Amino acid sequence: MRAPALPPLHLLLALAVIIVWGSNFVVIRLGLNELPPLTFAALRFTFAALPMMLFVKRPPAPIWRLVSYGLLIGAGQFGLLFIAMNGSISPGLASLVVQTQVFFTIGLAMWLVGERPRLFQYGALALGAAGLIWLIVHTNGEVTPLGIGLVLIAAASWAGGNTVARGLKSDVNLFAFIVWSSACAAPALWLLALTLEGPARVAQAVAHASPGAWVAVAWQTIGNTMFGYVAWAWLLARHPAAQVSPLALLIPVAGMGASAIWLGEGLPAWKLIAAGLLISGLALNTFWPMLNWRKLAAP
Repeated sequence: MRAPALPPLHLLLALAVIIVWGSNFVVIRLGLNELPPLTFAALRFTFAALPMMLFVKRPPAPIWRLVSYGLLIGAGQFGLLFIAMNGSISPGLASLVVQTQVFFTIGLAMWLVGERPRLFQYGALALGAAGLIWLIVHTNGEVTPLGIGLVLIAAASWAGGNTVARGLKSDVNLFAFIVWSSACAAPALWLLALTLEGPARVAQAVAHASPGAWVAVAWQTIGNTMFGYVAWAWLLARHPAAQVSPLALLIPVAGMGASAIWLGEGLPAWKLIAAGLLISGLALNTFWPMLNWRKLAAP
């Protein structure tokens, strides 16, 4: 039996999350004009934790899950992503390459759970790899091998964080989990910022940050983290994942579009080919199981 489509208001909510997450790469690039990358990331997770953790009870999750998720998403995903976007990869391409977390998630499932990849997953991985190779061949001022490498590690960290979160019990409040895991991410990011960027640079950047820089921090904290993650979890709790998750394929489209509109990032043929290959791989991995199920369920 075919599941009903998303109600219009729920679909609008999903599209709002996609727009926020896609345009977030432009906001990151603008914030990096004033804030060093690790300082920027530390501020984001500090304000994601404070003052909310004073009002939100710590979720009934093991400490190791809170710490692991905080470090993987905070220092791993966003710390490295911010460093890469600080001159090594354009916002539009970063929004595309980081979606390879899907392939890393498959790899982790193979390693940790012993899942065996299916033929369509090999095909999806081949398309994704072809897109990455195409990007590397065409590296220029918008993307460097270092930028691609850092974003790939960020994507692997994101996949690791997702794997940790999937082990949570159903009674764990996701909003509380994000707040308290952010409290675990912030100290690590501040330590890295003070060590690698230096206390003087950190203090000067924070003291002289313009209102626009603080708006970028607020967008990261409120829009991307609080609204985005909680709204997406709310949708997944009310609808089958097969209806909600495919919409995430629009995130790199929104990211590249926002970067082209607001930052003037070009969309030459080589970039569109790379995007087409990567998104095709993601789409194959997402839609093939649903198409195969419908074929088996047909009379």
